[in-house]
Amino acid sequence: MRRRKAKKHAILPDPKFKDVQVTKFVNNLMLHGKKSLAFKIFYDAMDIVASKNEEEPALDIWKKALSNVSPGVEVRSRRVGGATFQIPTPVRDARKESLAMKWLIGFARKRNEKTMSQKLAGEIIAAAKEEGAAYKKKEDMHRMAEANKAFSHFRF
Repeated sequence: MRRRKAKKHAILPDPKFKDVQVTKFVNNLMLHGKKSLAFKIFYDAMDIVASKNEEEPALDIWKKALSNVSPGVEVRSRRVGGATFQIPTPVRDARKESLAMKWLIGFARKRNEKTMSQKLAGEIIAAAKEEGAAYKKKEDMHRMAEANKAFSHFRF
């Protein structure tokens, strides 16, 4: 890289749980700059998760879901001598968190429940139980890396 490294933006914690990770999640959930609506959707989803599982706090279930969905390795394409190889590489922590959030939200949007809060709650509960589409995506990514393990010596 030619220039200096970009500065990380300071993200304020959310008003209810006082957690920065929640704000990052809500920022990913937000569409067209409607942050208050995104917060409402997230908090409603947390209420649904809490009502379905009383013995554990909703925030802990959400964090467990995020950690279950975050990938450890990913494959990157690299051209070596005219051939393109899928090379497994470890994922940085910030990217792990980002991918997990994007997958949870993306697959929640594709679910068949009525409201976005219900969709998100359903995907969070499924991911916490190590099932659901977002968890399957992580498993597929790990399987792809395992299949291409022979090319890991091409890593730069």
